[in-house]
Amino acid sequence: MAGEPVITIIGNLTADPEVRYIASGDAVANITVASTPRTLNRQTNQWEDGETLFIRGSVWREYAENVAASLSKGMRVMMHGKLKVREYDRQDGSRGTSMEMEIEEIGPVLRFATVQVNRTNAGSGGRASFANQQSDAGYASFNAPAGGAAHDPWATGGTPPTF
Repeated sequence: MAGEPVITIIGNLTADPEVRYIASGDAVANITVASTPRTLNRQTNQWEDGETLFIRGSVWREYAENVAASLSKGMRVMMHGKLKVREYDRQDGSRGTSMEMEIEEIGPVLRFATVQVNRTNAGSGGRASFANQQSDAGYASFNAPAGGAAHDPWATGGTPPTF
């Protein structure tokens, strides 16, 4: 279906990505992001939380495996994609509607975190690898092991791909 709204959401993962494999062998990772707007109450000079928006999203194939290996519950992420409306049958026979995101891009927000990127080989089934470590201040730190430099143009001094 053409014309779906493309949106960007920033929020926290409510759980680790759930990966499953369909009959064709393709992986799909499902995630939920909670985004809570904050506004400054000028009368009290205090920040106040608004109503939390929960958005489910999915990502497919090697991308799903990279997401599952890289992201975990509580991480602040930015996800961008197409908003889809899905209808479904409830157990009581009535129809229900949900909004989900078909994720095009997702990654950690770097305001209070750092990331070291370990590039994967496209189509090789390789995975991005990040170890989430919480510091005493509660900020996430991500560290990727070395490896794959022979296929990484940034590591070998080669010309990086253009986007």
